[in-house]
Order: sequence, then C-alpha cells, then structure tokens
Amino acid sequence: MARPLFKAYQQNQVYLFPPSLEDLIADNHPVRVVSDVIDRIDIDIIIKKYKGGGTTSYHPRMLLKLLVYSYLNNVYSSRKIEASAKENIYFMWLSGMSQPDHHTINRFRSERLRNILKEVFAQIVLLLVESGHVSLQEIYTDGTKIESVANRYSFVWGKAIHTSRDRIRQQLKELWSYTQKVAADEKGDDTPPDFDKIDSKEVKATIEKIDTALKNTEVSKEVKQKLNYARKHWPAKLKKYKEQEKILKGRNSYSKTDPGATFMRMKEDHMRNGQLKPGYNAQISTHNQFVVNYSLHPNPTDTKTLIPHLEQHKKLYKTLPNVQVADAGYGSEENYLYLQKQGVEAFIKPTDFDRKQKRNYQPNPFITGNLEYNALRDEYQCPAGNPMKRTGTIKRKENGLLKTYATYKASGCKNCPLREACHKQKGNRIINVNHKGWKLRNQAHDRLKSEQGIIYRKKRAADVEPVFANIKHNKNFKRFLLKGMDKTEIEWGLLCIAHNLKKIAA
Repeated sequence: MARPLFKAYQQNQVYLFPPSLEDLIADNHPVRVVSDVIDRIDIDIIIKKYKGGGTTSYHPRMLLKLLVYSYLNNVYSSRKIEASAKENIYFMWLSGMSQPDHHTINRFRSERLRNILKEVFAQIVLLLVESGHVSLQEIYTDGTKIESVANRYSFVWGKAIHTSRDRIRQQLKELWSYTQKVAADEKGDDTPPDFDKIDSKEVKATIEKIDTALKNTEVSKEVKQKLNYARKHWPAKLKKYKEQEKILKGRNSYSKTDPGATFMRMKEDHMRNGQLKPGYNAQISTHNQFVVNYSLHPNPTDTKTLIPHLEQHKKLYKTLPNVQVADAGYGSEENYLYLQKQGVEAFIKPTDFDRKQKRNYQPNPFITGNLEYNALRDEYQCPAGNPMKRTGTIKRKENGLLKTYATYKASGCKNCPLREACHKQKGNRIINVNHKGWKLRNQAHDRLKSEQGIIYRKKRAADVEPVFANIKHNKNFKRFLLKGMDKTEIEWGLLCIAHNLKKIAA
C-alpha cells in the first residue's frame, strides 16, 4: 500500500520578508471597489464635523470605508465591526491595520454621519451616472416597512389621548354643573371654564374654584373622591398628553422606547399574523436596480411620502426626473397635481387600476365613478336613468390640499325599484364629485395603458422590488439597530450605498 503524501506544514515558518495584505486580496474583490469609490468622493462635509485641536482621531475616510464594507457583508453591529478589523484581512486592509473600538465606530455612524450621509450618497450616485450605470431622468419608486429596535409593546396611541382628554372634559363639566346646583350662594366667581380648550392650568384653576364653592357645603363621599382624584391626577395627565401630542406630530401612534417609530402593520413578523409593530416606512427610487434616492418616513402609507421624497431628489441633484413610475400606493390627487406642476410625466397607478385590468372585472353601475356624466348640462344620470342636478359646491381640506366637490342630487328615489341596491341615504341620493381629481385619475389611466406605459409597468416590478428582496432577504436586514429617525436614516443610507457598490463589484 502506497504511503499518503501531504503538503508541507510548518506553522512557525519564519519569512525573510513578511507577507503583504495587498497580495492576499484578489484584484476583482468587492473590498477594492469600496476603497476605490470612497477614495474618489469629497468628504469635507464629514471633516467639518470634527473640532480642531485635542488628540488625534481615526481618519473619517477609513471609518466610512469600514462601515460601508461592513454593511456590504451583512455586518451591522459595531462590536462585530471592531472584531472584524482585528481578524478579517479585508477589514484590516481597508483600515490600514488600524483597530478602532466599537465606541468610535458607533459614534462615527451616529453622530459624524448625521444629516450629511445623503450628500455622500449623492456623490456616489453621480459617479454611477458618469460611468453610465444609471440615469436620473427615469426613476422607479417604492417603499417597504422595516421594524424598529424599540419594544414591540410600548405604544402610545393618539386616539387614546383624545379619548382620555374628552373623559376629563366631561367629568369636569359634571363637577361644575354639580357645584352650580348645590353651592349657588358660595361659588363666588361663576364664570364657566372653556371646556373645549382645557389644559393643566385651566383644570387646576377650575378645581380650585369648585373647592372654594363646596367648602361650606355638605357633599357626597363620591364627589369628594372624584375631586381629590381630579386635583391629584388631572393637571399632570393633561400636561403629559400635551407632551405626547408634540411627539406624535399628527401621527396615530409612537413607541415609548423609540419616539420616532410609528406602529405599522408588518407583512413579516415573528407571529406570522400581520400584527402592529413599531417601524419606519423606508422609501427608495431606483434605476437599473441601483438606488438613486432614499428616505425614511414615520407614516405607514406611501401616499404622503412621494412629495417629500422627490423634494429630497431635487435637493440632492438640483433637478427632478423626467419620468416617475410607481405603484397604486402613490396614486392620489396631491401627487398627480404635484408632478404635473413640476413637469414630471407620472406613470402612477390609480388605486382601482389593477382591479379594472382583470378579465372578469364587472363595473358596479351604482358607484359614483361609473355614473354617466353630461358635461354640457353639468349633471349625472342615476342608474334608473333619471337626471341628478347640481345643487352646490363644497370645499374640504384633505392632506393639506383644498379640494372642491360638486354636489348632485337625484329625484324620485323613494319609489325607485333600484333604491336598495343604489344607496342607503334617507332621502334622495346625493353625491359629491371632485372633477379635478377624476380628470387626473383618468389621465393616469390613459398613460398607463399606452405603449410606453405598459413598458414602464412591466419594468417597475423588475427594477425596484428586487432591491428590497436583496436588502431584506440576501442581506437579512429586517430590523434597525439604532433608535430615532436621524440614526435609522443613516443605517438605511449605508444599506443603499452598500447595495450600489456590491452591484458595481458584481
């Protein structure tokens, strides 16, 4: 039997010349792409974040390379980045054998990159434009919800605040009315408080008035208990509600452990039941599957995110794209009107577009959008064939936009055989129609059904959605590690930069 042969193994071999890390890294390795791209951008905006004097600091260009390469390799923890800088030859080559600790790495990510990472990101995108990888003239936008690191059950609800304040208001009214009845002679100043605008000071003053009025009056034990509770708790509670509403800023909820996060219904969750969890609405715009713009929002719906997202695009690149493509989540009068005014051709689905494209779609003859309209007479025809005359105009402010609705009223609904199927209003049917909104939606329908619209519709799903698949599944990033809008937006930006550089390397 032949003897087995082994390659020479000498663990303690002494080298005449020490090996170079440069020789251990392949020419086409992604780490070289990261280093080359970060070397080509201007980092003066980061350097300005450092104060002069004092001890020396790790170079911001080196720390930025470490962070981007870490996110490219699914390493998100500052402690793991610290360990990699000591153990991984690619990290060691990037850092030039420097070994920053996790505090330095985390401070650089959370503080030095705050409010400036988007400008760094824009420089990288412009390099991609220069190299022909992407174009800023045609973009595809979509959003996804990403969970916050906050406690999943530490929530504050805006509706609960309104309910609690209304309860205090009602109980204060009852106490005031009781005082008016039983202490008419001793109540002194009987000027009623403004119950619609109660706050902690107003409640405190009102309770003092009630105490004074009831001082020499025999009152029930129940009233005494209620007054003692009100004196002790209501002013503090109203003060707390006011502070909570400042944090809400119009949202319906927020997390106590991460006030920037809003409770949203997630598709992916640990219980697989679509429960509400604290998170952020992450938006991106892409071209050729490269991210050209990113933003983070506290509101769960995509409708309100498009305008601020595009305003950021304009701020970064001093212009807006010629073509904007998005799905039905962005179809609203506000968005169509904004894009029309900005001269951007919008290929954005109205909310009912996909339903109308189905082969088995049967239009409901009773809904307002399917009623026949005579523009010359400015009247609608009800399903029974009778005219619906215009009776007036109402204006409503919705999502910050003043909308005008024309009101039309039918006649003879009482004895109509279609009455039950047509509407459930008490008298004759009344409809409110926003003609401007319908016109914008119809124009969107026509654009999407055009030859170019069909191309954009097909391309959208293949352009923007794979980026989310890559980030959430390939990179396994489903939950932010940092708290607060500013910090989570930095994480989202680093992910987008890492995604772009990995595509270049591939």
